Amino acid sequence: MGLLLQAGAYFCVWFHPLQRREFLPIASGPQAAQWAMAVLTVAIAVASVWLVNVAARRLGKQWALAARLVEGHTLIQDGPYRFVRNPIYAGMFGMLLATGLAAAQWALLLAAVVLFIAGTYIRIRSEERLLREAFGSEFEAYARKVPALIPGIY
Repeated sequence: MGLLLQAGAYFCVWFHPLQRREFLPIASGPQAAQWAMAVLTVAIAVASVWLVNVAARRLGKQWALAARLVEGHTLIQDGPYRFVRNPIYAGMFGMLLATGLAAAQWALLLAAVVLFIAGTYIRIRSEERLLREAFGSEFEAYARKVPALIPGIY
């Protein structure tokens, strides 16, 4: 269900025809604001793609689309995993935001964010249940010191 909600979020921002001429998703503004938003959007996109790539590479053979444990599975706590427990989802969220800022209407971007957060919450709970069962107190200690998705928020 979580993956389906995340896919719905991306559908909101990817498959709606671009209808606005300004880069600001809320209202038109001065050209400097348009450029600032464009630069911010590109920066979010680049950082997000980088984060997903680094996190997936760090997981190696342990990475999978669906939650699972492999033989010899270890609890990764370094690299981007020292800042958030789910850096791939954080990067995916950044890519969703960047795409939405670049191409979607404000209401569609808001709907996409709500869908993505709901789907990600479901997936994180499922995956972390597996990790708690496999790693017990080691995972609990990690979860206490490292946020799930966004530092300072969740």
